[in-house]
Amino acid sequence: MPTWQLTDSTRRSLLDFTRRLVQTPSPSGQEADVAALVMDEMRRLGYDHVSMDSTGNVLGCVGDGTGPIVMLNSHMDTVEAAEPAAWRFDPLGATVRDGRLYGLGACDMKAGLAACVYGAALLAADSRRPSGTILVACVGLEEPSEGTCTRTLFESSDLCPDWVVIAEPSNLDVVRAQRGHLEMRLTVHGASAHSSTPELGDNAIYAASRVIFGLEILADQLMVDPFLGPGVMAVTDIASHAVSRNAVPDRCELFLDRRLTVGETEAAALLEVQRIIAREGVRAQVAVVEDVVTTHTGVRLNARRASLPWVLDERHPLVQQMVQSARSIGLRPAVTRWPFATEGAFTAAVAGVPTVGFGPGDPEQLHRPNESVEVAQIYDAALAYAALAHVLVGAS
Repeated sequence: MPTWQLTDSTRRSLLDFTRRLVQTPSPSGQEADVAALVMDEMRRLGYDHVSMDSTGNVLGCVGDGTGPIVMLNSHMDTVEAAEPAAWRFDPLGATVRDGRLYGLGACDMKAGLAACVYGAALLAADSRRPSGTILVACVGLEEPSEGTCTRTLFESSDLCPDWVVIAEPSNLDVVRAQRGHLEMRLTVHGASAHSSTPELGDNAIYAASRVIFGLEILADQLMVDPFLGPGVMAVTDIASHAVSRNAVPDRCELFLDRRLTVGETEAAALLEVQRIIAREGVRAQVAVVEDVVTTHTGVRLNARRASLPWVLDERHPLVQQMVQSARSIGLRPAVTRWPFATEGAFTAAVAGVPTVGFGPGDPEQLHRPNESVEVAQIYDAALAYAALAHVLVGAS
């Protein structure tokens, strides 16, 4: 395995590119400016082919498209800035201070995206042509609907990569598993009445509170996997409906965020909630949330908010090679898991492509004020991606 290095000039260029990504707003569904920035950088770095599909996903190719294929997958969108008043630096300022880059999306996940672009570019600049193909996929709408745009990319491009690396933040540890994600809407029905005579109605909020109490108890009794950890459930939103504020509410709607561990399924998770509804004797229905999301190109996609957990065996060659590639550049990665969902919800759990996670940044930085990433981790991630790609699809 060759020793990959970044020149001082390339380091400056990579950091500048990452800062420009952070300085370019890209809330979900509005990734067009970042997509253009990414495509321009890929072309400047000598990619063999750069394209955008109809849904606005960017795909850069190093190699001629033949032979084994490794995909480096990242997303271009960010959430809105959390607690703007709590930020020490401008969320779009991309401030570098004490070896860290601060800004909205710096950790989640523009640092990982930039490292993917430059990691593949190291092979593009190598005098030996790859015997296979490196695909750098930059997708949209991950935050509201993980896996949806990667699915459209696979379908529209007829892709079938042999391996996928998800560049979400992992502190440069190797991730071989993630929880599934289920978002449910629970609608509780009551009966309207004037608030001066509440006994004539059926208060939907009171009925919902009984269900919520049952859900809180259930949350402490969910299945636990020795590696992936426990299933998780939280009530994340609640709203009631009444004809006026002096009327008993006739409907109360809750949203439940359910994280699935190994052994849990969508059907079983729904049944758990239905049992609570039946036990409490309330009139209610629970269903998986189904949304329509719109890409930055205006394409509307159906997004069903359900994905299964996935686990790759620690002995799988991709896990072992990702560890070895990280070690080859001086890192000492642990093998771990993600508690959250990523584009692996499609690549691993649906498409069945061997998938690992590896990316710069601390996962605890996600969706928090003063989001930041260690600059050195961006450089190391790019080198590790190049080392892995060289082994998997490297020079002929």
